[in-house]
Amino acid sequence: VAEKQTLLEIKSIKLRANAVLNHLANEYQILELRQQIQTKARDDMDKQQRDYYLNQQLKTIQDELGTDNNDLEIADLKKRAETKLWSIEAKDVFDKEINKLGRMNPMSPDYSTNVNYLEVMLDLPWNKITKDSFDLKKAQKILDADHFGLEKVKKRIVEYLAVLKLKDNMKAPILCLIGPPGVGKTSLGKSIAKAIGRKYIRMSLGGIRDEASIRGHRKTYIGAMPGRIIQSIKKVQTSNPVFVLDEIDKVGMDYRGDVGAALLEVLDPEQNNAFNDHYLEIDYDLSKVLFVATANNIQDIQPPLLDRMEIITVNGYTLEEKIQIGKKYLVPKQLKEHGLSTKDFKLSEKIIQYLIESYTRESGVRTLDKRIASLIRGIARNKVEETPYNINLDQEQVNTILGTVIYDQDQYQINDVAGVVTGLAWTQVGGDILFIESSVSKGKGRLSLTGNLGEVMKESATIALAYIRSNAEDLNINTNYFDNLDIHVHVPEGATPKDGPSAGITMLTSLVSSLTQRQVKPYLAMTGEITLRGKVLPVGGIKEKILAARRAGIKEIILCKNNKKDIDDIKPIYIEGLIFHYVETMLEVLDIALLDKQAPKAKNIALMAQPNTQNQQQTTLNQ
Repeated sequence: VAEKQTLLEIKSIKLRANAVLNHLANEYQILELRQQIQTKARDDMDKQQRDYYLNQQLKTIQDELGTDNNDLEIADLKKRAETKLWSIEAKDVFDKEINKLGRMNPMSPDYSTNVNYLEVMLDLPWNKITKDSFDLKKAQKILDADHFGLEKVKKRIVEYLAVLKLKDNMKAPILCLIGPPGVGKTSLGKSIAKAIGRKYIRMSLGGIRDEASIRGHRKTYIGAMPGRIIQSIKKVQTSNPVFVLDEIDKVGMDYRGDVGAALLEVLDPEQNNAFNDHYLEIDYDLSKVLFVATANNIQDIQPPLLDRMEIITVNGYTLEEKIQIGKKYLVPKQLKEHGLSTKDFKLSEKIIQYLIESYTRESGVRTLDKRIASLIRGIARNKVEETPYNINLDQEQVNTILGTVIYDQDQYQINDVAGVVTGLAWTQVGGDILFIESSVSKGKGRLSLTGNLGEVMKESATIALAYIRSNAEDLNINTNYFDNLDIHVHVPEGATPKDGPSAGITMLTSLVSSLTQRQVKPYLAMTGEITLRGKVLPVGGIKEKILAARRAGIKEIILCKNNKKDIDDIKPIYIEGLIFHYVETMLEVLDIALLDKQAPKAKNIALMAQPNTQNQQQTTLNQ
């Protein structure tokens, strides 16, 4: 209305016409702009309808093909990533890979490879740890309940807990348990995890020869996957588990790499905080993991690998310990597994001892466990068949179920023959006693060795004879003996291979006893290495050897003076009644071991050793 009034008030027709023309021009521009906006809006609506129609078609095609919508998958991956406590480096790698995935065609072969990689990153427990239990008394109680003996190992675990309680960020040590089969090295890992409240994971290294099994494959390869270390961490879903590396002495190497070298970074406390897996390509922190390695033979472990671990020797169990283990652990376990109770089956300590001595020969208790299981199966059959049986088994029933006795114990044998000496040996199944026999006969000074002896044992016999030759006067041995007598040394049970330096002083005593016909002191055994200078050197496996001697009825034992520390580590109850003689030289050994009494054959030996005068004259004439 205001604009109309303004136009009517203009008196000049020309001016009024110009004003109307300007007004029309403005209206025309407004109409033109409105038309452009309507046209653009119509085009946008058409495009949206077109895109919607095409997306509906694409969705229908994907549903027919069975493929998921990649947008939803990417959104799900991003949502899972929000809860991760990973490092800045890991976050940057994830963001880079997820963005690359968004630009990638779902039909591309690389799409599934990237999705698998991102899922591995999301499945790993980045900095997710379980809370340790620092109750030392509770931990000691759990370890004692699960394992009998093994005092050194238990002490080390409790010490680790004590230090971890005082300093929360302590680097986890790498423990390596060395010992024969069946002593509980692997099961000890479960007890450690239970004692400190951590999760448990085990990886067997026996027979692994491919380095990629530890470090993984490059993700660009078809079928690539992370190494078994990362896979185990992903499976256990915590960054601080108890990780048992079983049979670390069985790893090998071939054209695919050296597994032992790949383990160096894993087991080095100074490096494993940035373990690099070939598939992951990001440093992963393994410093919070408590690694426990197990092995049977320390010589088979690679030296660089051995240097990075703390060695704890797990010795074989004594007879007394095996009896308690069988009574307190093995019998209740087998009764539970076979559906019986203590009312159906009982084993006395005497019968368990009979089982150990007659049906097993080992350092651990694995075979004993099998024998007890066999007995319980026999009782279970009688119960199901409703056949009358005695709940408290005796030896006769044990023999009926298990068959005839498998092993005869090497009990000490008393004899009046010179040249027979009792030695002590270490085997993979524990300690044992052996008898070394020597005899002399008319000959030309030759030395014969029989009994399936190894090179080291043969060398011990040669060293012993060389020492006797050079010290014949001090030993009251006629030098004619070495030229006119043949010496034969035999170690019984010729089918069993024997080697090692431990029989050095035993062979020396046997040779001197044969040459002088002085009898050996009864109920005496010995072990030690010898040198040409007449020194006695220390040997290993003392605990197992001493226990074997005690079982065989030995009363006195000769050892190197430096082995006294090994005797001090044995509980007094296990060596009660034994007398130990600590020596440094071979002459001391002979003074203790040989009696002044000579055997009846002494005169015959002297006669055999007399030189043949006629043969000597003929030899001189020939020369």
